[in-house]
Amino acid sequence: MPKRAAEIALLKIHLDAQSELPMYRQLYEGMRRSILEGEFVAGARMPATRNFAKDLGVSRNTVMQAFDQLFAEGYLEGKVGSGTYVSHALPDDLLRARPVVQPITLATQIKSNEFNFATGLGQPVINRDAINRDVSDRGKETASLRLYVSDDNNYAVRPFVTGLPALDAFPMDTWIRVAARCWRYLSTRELGYANPAGYMPLRKAIAARLRDTRAVQCEPEQVIIVSGTQQAINLSAHILLNPGDAVWFEDPCYLGARAALSNNGAKLIPVPVDDEGLNVCEAITRAPNARMAFVSPSYQVPMCVTMSLPRRLALLDYAARHGMWVIEDDYDSEFRYAGRPLASLQSLDTAQRVIYIGTFSKSLLPALRLGYLVVPPDLVDAFTAARAIANRHAHTLEQAIVAEFIAEGHFGQHLRRMRTLYAERQAALVTAAEKEFDGLIDVKPADAGLNLVGWLSETFAAHGISDTQVAQHAAANGLSTPAIATFSLEPNQRQGLLMGYAALTPREIRKGAKELGQVVRQMLP
Repeated sequence: MPKRAAEIALLKIHLDAQSELPMYRQLYEGMRRSILEGEFVAGARMPATRNFAKDLGVSRNTVMQAFDQLFAEGYLEGKVGSGTYVSHALPDDLLRARPVVQPITLATQIKSNEFNFATGLGQPVINRDAINRDVSDRGKETASLRLYVSDDNNYAVRPFVTGLPALDAFPMDTWIRVAARCWRYLSTRELGYANPAGYMPLRKAIAARLRDTRAVQCEPEQVIIVSGTQQAINLSAHILLNPGDAVWFEDPCYLGARAALSNNGAKLIPVPVDDEGLNVCEAITRAPNARMAFVSPSYQVPMCVTMSLPRRLALLDYAARHGMWVIEDDYDSEFRYAGRPLASLQSLDTAQRVIYIGTFSKSLLPALRLGYLVVPPDLVDAFTAARAIANRHAHTLEQAIVAEFIAEGHFGQHLRRMRTLYAERQAALVTAAEKEFDGLIDVKPADAGLNLVGWLSETFAAHGISDTQVAQHAAANGLSTPAIATFSLEPNQRQGLLMGYAALTPREIRKGAKELGQVVRQMLP
């Protein structure tokens, strides 16, 4: 490009003396845009800064600052004795890949009435079966579960969403102050790769709290930080089970646990859950040689019951005598509204057969993706190695924030507030159910947890209406009430809906109950 042409192009750059953006920055942006748009071709020579400044009516320092920035970023290059030129290799070209037209393979089936090769109009229709034809058997089984394959709307706070705490009551201002302080004081060493087992101050804080509130027998070295309950169950199954091993499994039960165990080759043995929790006698009858039992004794979902002490002792005795592992999922043990907190199953274990699992998803925020395992001392190395393979380690900064949040007393204060809040919200749901459901759905209070079961009256079964159908109609009307059948491996004698209340205000609960009452009445003749 001739030198005069470059000068004319530069003079087209508009500078605004009234703008809040510094003059040099305006000039830099204008020159960069002209380079990227091709007004200056690669190798074009820039005019001298002194002359350029005079033509633009700005100081030479302004022009030099803009040129220096363009030099630093690679848009300009200098040649000693011969001036300044537009770079032949622009930084944007080095950072952005060229689009490549992918060939249509046999895995992509095209319907001629939906896609026109000549015009490119329409959308190719992908044959999912063809794409999955080379997926492993385990991969196909995993995909078929479709546990969390869903659009974002299914995770919205709507009546009566389960698994969500009171996000509206989270102490965000306190959290932000703690987070800012952690960012300020974390060392450069702590910002590198970390111990796969987790951030030691957090492991110490968890161990101390579990000993105090749940009577868990552990040292900080036995605590392993994971990315939530799902990963904890997955690691436990991976380390402790061989393909085909039988596992006593609460039925109905948490879908994530079912997916993690079956995906690791476990043979799930469904065991009925009654008012005392998992029926140990029935479990022994069904699979006396089981390698593992999965239980949530503090508060079982979806049945919303607590495992009795005789059942706990029977389970631990059998596990000790037969070398069986017990996975204790203690996901929301912090929220108990009547009586003293129950000791954990792990605290009663004298044979070290229990793997204890906890999470911050219910007590703090699901978005943290932080949970923990407490494993027997002789399993620490195996679990740490598996944790490292899974995804190296959890986010160090978030671990540091939670550790400080606990150490400064904010965590305990938050839990005390939430217990009061959740008790009020549970009461609001029970009251609204009595008013709005006309006896068609029976909702009874519970001593713990964040959900209640709404048992359907016999009227629905008499008209051939299942809880799955009720849940589907509710979902179509913006309500989240999964059917008990969804969580079950075997048919249930009773039909019901799982109803969460923790994430909803009393007003939202009353409104949701009114809408659900209308839905169920419309379904009946």
